[in-house]
Amino acid sequence: MLQGRVALVTGGRGGIGRAICARFLHEGATVYAADLSDHGSMEAGAGDAGRFIRMDVTSEAEIRAAMETVAGDSGRLDILVNAAGIELEHTIEHTSLDDWNRIFAINVTGTFLAAKHALPLLRKASAGGSTASIINFGSYDGFIADPGLAAYCATKGAVHALTRAMACDHGPEGIRVNAICPGYVDTPMLRGFFSGAGSGAGGGTLGDVLDKVREVHPTRSCGTPEDVANLVNWLASDEARYASGQLWVLDGGLTAQVQQMKF
Repeated sequence: MLQGRVALVTGGRGGIGRAICARFLHEGATVYAADLSDHGSMEAGAGDAGRFIRMDVTSEAEIRAAMETVAGDSGRLDILVNAAGIELEHTIEHTSLDDWNRIFAINVTGTFLAAKHALPLLRKASAGGSTASIINFGSYDGFIADPGLAAYCATKGAVHALTRAMACDHGPEGIRVNAICPGYVDTPMLRGFFSGAGSGAGGGTLGDVLDKVREVHPTRSCGTPEDVANLVNWLASDEARYASGQLWVLDGGLTAQVQQMKF
């Protein structure tokens, strides 16, 4: 599906980012995994098709350098996935200005800067006859809110708006822009969030808490990084050539239901 394409994935060594890189490699793409550190090697059999680039998304200089590496090695970029992101567990009252600025720098400004400096390479790809694709990472928390995640929710709402604006601006250049909006996905970030939640969720172990999370979904399951990678792969391909400017919610039906009241 992606044979001969060139992709760069920010946050490419994290749980979801790693799954996206693996799926792209399986589909025949050349993949640059951009992250702060290389947590282990690329997937077995990746060979020269899988490459790591050290990149801090809060550093414009490092983003420029990463794009220069891609330009020198591959000459173009077909797919940019902005998967780098962090979470911050506080209400606004307990969020410091430094923490507020940090989460915006990674989740929002990092998305802006990576897209900004990828555009010249994406235009080269689209000029070659195939549509280029940017896939940002929003969240269901950009539509509704989990208590205690005020700054995180604000960043995801910003990414949603930015995605639509980018799609309008760059669609005429042959560049499609979409956002994936996952719900609960079983990653180290999610497990870290719930690791101390036992007492606040009726007690029990982390496993007990995750079981309760699964039960509130109509599908009675959490997502996996591979579930997200499957949708990203489709959006990156020409099969999704008419899909742009959309916020793709992937949450097991969680936001489709009315929460049941207990009397």
